[in-house]
Amino acid sequence: MLILFNPMSAPPGKNYLPLSLLALGAVLEGQYDYQIVDGNLELDPAKAILSIFQAATAEKRILGVTVMPGPQLKQAVEVCRVIKTALPDVVIVWGGYFPTEHPEVCLRAAYVDYVVRGQGEYTFLELLATLQQVEPNLAPIKGLIYKKQGKIFYNPERPLTSPQILPTLPYHRLPIEKYVGPTALGKRTLPHNSSYGCPFRCNFCAVVTMVDGGWLGETGERTANSVNYLYQHFKIDSVIFVDNNFFTSEKRVRQYAEKLLELGLEGKISWWGEGRVDTLLKYRPETWRILRRAGCKMIFMGAESGSDETLARLNKGGNATIAATLAIAKLLKEYDIVPEFSFMLGNPPNPDADIKNTSAFIKQIKRINPATEIILYLYSPEPVAGGMLEAATSGGFRFPQTLDEWVSPEWSDFAHRHNPHTPWLKPRHRRQVSEFGQVLNAYFPTTTNPNLQGWRGKVVKSMASWRYHSGFYRYPIELKVLDRILAYQRQDTRAC
Repeated sequence: MLILFNPMSAPPGKNYLPLSLLALGAVLEGQYDYQIVDGNLELDPAKAILSIFQAATAEKRILGVTVMPGPQLKQAVEVCRVIKTALPDVVIVWGGYFPTEHPEVCLRAAYVDYVVRGQGEYTFLELLATLQQVEPNLAPIKGLIYKKQGKIFYNPERPLTSPQILPTLPYHRLPIEKYVGPTALGKRTLPHNSSYGCPFRCNFCAVVTMVDGGWLGETGERTANSVNYLYQHFKIDSVIFVDNNFFTSEKRVRQYAEKLLELGLEGKISWWGEGRVDTLLKYRPETWRILRRAGCKMIFMGAESGSDETLARLNKGGNATIAATLAIAKLLKEYDIVPEFSFMLGNPPNPDADIKNTSAFIKQIKRINPATEIILYLYSPEPVAGGMLEAATSGGFRFPQTLDEWVSPEWSDFAHRHNPHTPWLKPRHRRQVSEFGQVLNAYFPTTTNPNLQGWRGKVVKSMASWRYHSGFYRYPIELKVLDRILAYQRQDTRAC
């Protein structure tokens, strides 16, 4: 019996469709009997999993778990510990971002037997077949990490598999209506993944450990047909592409948009995706006009800093510059597409100056395109070689060495970049970033927040005006009170 488990990853009432497990299930269809248990839907997922296993007649019982840092890791630890204690013979396999980045930490736990590294569909499929053997030979399985007689073995990495040749998702395995919900894009939104990886190696990004600069995508035509399927079967009006870099290929994205128009979906579907500033600046005007007609509403980009020196230190690569960020903000205004920029504040060697300079740069962007959405966060170390990680470790930073430490209160905010434990970041820096964000989001109430249309938005803006223009962000108590009443802080547009 095989169970695929998606630990809780969303706040109550907001269910994220577990695309990774659907992709895994797609290659299992017709070969293995399996069920998906979603911790976002189950009040007691451990009880649900035990009930299924105990009722199964199959000799081999296997639990596959997808694990992201943060709340998903916490529930994965809790549930897997319960399952292994109650049923020691259950084979537990972890995959996803966290075990790919920290495989040895995972395998030190008595309740994790195997780690699938990176893109895991065919690694997992081969592992299942091998475990049916009397004397399993694990060595040939690319992408697998496992423990044997107290030692941890790393098999060779598996080359990326193009999403184009992977089977379509088995939506019938889940109650999809429970995952359809409102976002900034529409009233009925679902996610889709059309590519895998990113061709860049930013030294602060977890994607690097997953793909090491690799990227493969399905054709634009197949992507459009998938969106049309969601539209026809689940009556969606919007899609969020959870690709690491949806806009890598202009040809592919344009093909997708043209196919949407050919299918008659103009004005019926809005969509959001993630891209690179310098890549998007190369797109031709005709492509932009087609994308807008086909429903492109927002594009997320990692602007990261208001300093070219910091961008270089982050190994952004390409032509990532602050001038490029300003240029794309201006360009997207022309096509009525909302740019959504993330910024990482408080970087070394001078975090105070970095916060000040990047805050000023964000205000410059707002003058060019007031509709721009801004996301602020702090650098959290990733196990990616580069100057940022080296600077952190030389100052005493270290990753937790056990899963219990990872899910402890001390590290609970690490995955959300609220307390990254870097030696150069002090409490005052975290406060400065928070206070600037409070004022910024008040003076520019997010255009994607329906709570701030009309008089509410005007009230919030007027309350923050003097702080925004004077640059005095400290102790914005009145804005915090207003936020509790009107909830003006921006809402994340991602559904997954």
